[in-house]
Amino acid sequence: MFEVVAFWQKLRAKAVAFGVIPAALLGLLVFGSQTASAAPNWTLDPSASVLTYQSVKKNTIVETNKIRNITGTLSSAGDAKISFDLNSVDTGVDLRNVRMRFLFFETFTYPTAEVTAKVDPAAFADLPTKRRVKTTLPFRLSLHGVDKDLEANVVVTMISDTQVSVASEAPVAVHVEDFGLLPNIDKLQQAANVTNIVPTASVSFDFVFTADGAKPAAVQTVSASTAEVGPVATDAAKANFSDEECLNRFAVLSRTGAIYFRQASARLDAKSRPLLAEVEGVVGKCPTLKVEVSGYTDSDGSPEANKALSERRAQAVADALVADGVPRSQISSAGYGEDKPVAANDTPKNKALNRRIEFSASKLAN
Repeated sequence: MFEVVAFWQKLRAKAVAFGVIPAALLGLLVFGSQTASAAPNWTLDPSASVLTYQSVKKNTIVETNKIRNITGTLSSAGDAKISFDLNSVDTGVDLRNVRMRFLFFETFTYPTAEVTAKVDPAAFADLPTKRRVKTTLPFRLSLHGVDKDLEANVVVTMISDTQVSVASEAPVAVHVEDFGLLPNIDKLQQAANVTNIVPTASVSFDFVFTADGAKPAAVQTVSASTAEVGPVATDAAKANFSDEECLNRFAVLSRTGAIYFRQASARLDAKSRPLLAEVEGVVGKCPTLKVEVSGYTDSDGSPEANKALSERRAQAVADALVADGVPRSQISSAGYGEDKPVAANDTPKNKALNRRIEFSASKLAN
């Protein structure tokens, strides 16, 4: 115990002599000392922080996207937690945003991702004098219901006496297969009519933390403009969608394959609930449109039986939406049986694609 106190006193004396770091930040660097209870907690500044990820399609075309709504804390004990609102994915195009949300991340079931880490104070012992320290930071990524331990090479920079930046020195490779997302790559390829999406994303970040109680200072960013950094309004904040936004959402929701029935039955499975809730939210923000719920089957069985089953399934979905508050005047249903297949009925996988519920919209009659 005496050695810990002596270390704290020596470190503080050096800081005062150099005049480069306040006692508050020193408290952050000695999480394990007796003074940790008096050290500040730190909060991520969303207006100055950025996370980008790059993906590759057609083997050579690189696309850079962002997650715009980020929150996070760093406790005086060294526990870091950062949350990402996956509904704030920003590709620059609404239709691509919706595809990433509903088809890839499946935000109707997994709306957030989270990073947790334990900061080792020993790695930052030289920060008071160097102002900039490089280290390897182990962390845990929780995404799509899966936890995975990874690590990042980071650069920690003292921006000011009350602000610290934690930035990636090199992109972090995130393999989609590790998080059960490989089937969703197929959905993206089919929806966008593209091929060869590389199943690995390169993630870069710059997280700025401000000591609690300190007034955030202006942060200079060299990699992004003000319009590209910070929180962005998501669908939840919008009163209504434009007709184009409505059509984008219905088209993409139709491709999720997340409406489930018991085999050869029109009884909805409880697993359908998250997507139905998403559809309800979209219909509510498209008040000038009427939505048709369309049912389809594979080719197993007779055409007559398939058509009847598809009609019952479409009706079951429409009834569930109405039961949850969607106006009956905005909903209709129809069954098309084995007509209009989206794949050949030659494999179990293709047959599953043909057993589907789709949503289409048209103007309400005056």
